[in-house]
Amino acid sequence: MSERYDSLIIGGGHNGLVCAATLAQAGQQVLVLEAREQVGGAAVTEEFAPGFKVSSCAHLLYQLHPQVVTDLKLKDHGLTFVNPDLATIAIGSDGDFLRLHGPEIWGDLPEGELAAYQALRQRLLKMAAALRPLLTMPPPRLGTAGTADRHGLLKMGWTLRKMGQSQLRDFLRIAGMNVADLLEDELSASLLKGALAWDGVVGSHAGPRSPGTVLSYLYRLTGQVDNRQGAIAQPVGGMGTVTRAMLEACQAAGVTVQANAPVGQIKVQNDRACGVVLTDGREIRANAVISNADPRHTFLDLLGARHLDTGFVTRIRRLRAKGNVSKLHLALDGTPSFTGLSARDLAGRLLISPSIDYLEEAFNPAKYGEFSRSPAMEITLPSLQDASLAPGGKQVLSATLCYTPYALKGGWEVMRERLADQVIDQLELYAPGIKAQVIDREILTPRDLEMRFGMAGGHWHHAEMAIDQLLMMRPVPGAAQYATPVAGLYLCGAGSHPGGGVMGVAGMNAAHTILNDKG
Repeated sequence: MSERYDSLIIGGGHNGLVCAATLAQAGQQVLVLEAREQVGGAAVTEEFAPGFKVSSCAHLLYQLHPQVVTDLKLKDHGLTFVNPDLATIAIGSDGDFLRLHGPEIWGDLPEGELAAYQALRQRLLKMAAALRPLLTMPPPRLGTAGTADRHGLLKMGWTLRKMGQSQLRDFLRIAGMNVADLLEDELSASLLKGALAWDGVVGSHAGPRSPGTVLSYLYRLTGQVDNRQGAIAQPVGGMGTVTRAMLEACQAAGVTVQANAPVGQIKVQNDRACGVVLTDGREIRANAVISNADPRHTFLDLLGARHLDTGFVTRIRRLRAKGNVSKLHLALDGTPSFTGLSARDLAGRLLISPSIDYLEEAFNPAKYGEFSRSPAMEITLPSLQDASLAPGGKQVLSATLCYTPYALKGGWEVMRERLADQVIDQLELYAPGIKAQVIDREILTPRDLEMRFGMAGGHWHHAEMAIDQLLMMRPVPGAAQYATPVAGLYLCGAGSHPGGGVMGVAGMNAAHTILNDKG
């Protein structure tokens, strides 16, 4: 006789855990099935060399929603921060740098630049704060006469209207713009513009001159950490601490979690999802099946196109999810010395994105299946403030690398170590002597991210965060409200509204939708 649950969640990433805990707190009997040996999805801390630990994929916290923190009591379950608001150090190619922390900047700027930056930052933060209610609002369906959908559209419109006439006009003017045009209209310092442009493109298949990257930047600014809007946090113990706290919240609510339990098929009976079959042949039944996997894998691999109409399958197959980010982890025999930077600076977020043109030129090769010889990157040295991540006297370096296309010419099997060599050579220009400090290294390409974390195309948002793949279009019409065309099957992952990032909102929203559907 097979096991049976009220709700069964495929994938123990952060959204799956949030969804599970929320459902269990409402009295449901919930099971989470995780294919890997540990839960956490892309928000995990893992050992990549003897004694050296790192946040394997996501390495900083930008957007964890306050309601998720409160509802799951994550701080009671061990979530703490080494630093809840890291500074950003923008490093130039000639040894100059800027230190950005909130509204303040330290470094050489043209006259009036700081005031211009502060005015722009405040303007964008206000827009992002006005957009924040949309994150927890399930997007309405278009073209229906349903009362709930009409009410949702009105609520969404009112949320935007509350910006005020002037701010709304400004938002509508810039939302579809590319981030380069916005920054070049307002600022003059190349190093400052390059650093800000990074936050508009990271994680996407887009350069700073690609349309819609202002909206991506605003999306990043909607985030809050410890009630600080726009803050960047480093959790104690790495990102695995976040999902470990979520796991403890699940266990406290009575959720059953099984690791090493990959799902092979979603079972359908009488046109309704009724459970799953694991790859080992074990069958588990449930009243609701919720997938934290990416939409392509969910619909095309686990469910199967035969259960869906042709138009829907075509939309899923056309979903854009071109992974463009790699991770490099270095085990270092000591603290590197970056030219001009103090020990205090090294504890922040270091950006090698010295200008908009540099970032755009780094993107150009990715359009043709190649990676740049001068990559743009975000660097952290998390062990400087968290000794649990490295042996005494040694350090961990974690770098996010843009742009490294999933479908690389020549194949990643041949080019992966060449990329690592090239990035270390690039680091040597900014931190002379760092090559000699490397004890060990790990390079994770988009294909590696796909294999390790189950991200189709190696895309960490499961689908591009573009205007045509947001709100009621995410991931596609017909599956944008967490429910899918198959009764009893729901989505709760980053491919759902509001999208990627370690936020937890998609999981929380999906749980509320499921509970409402149960009446």
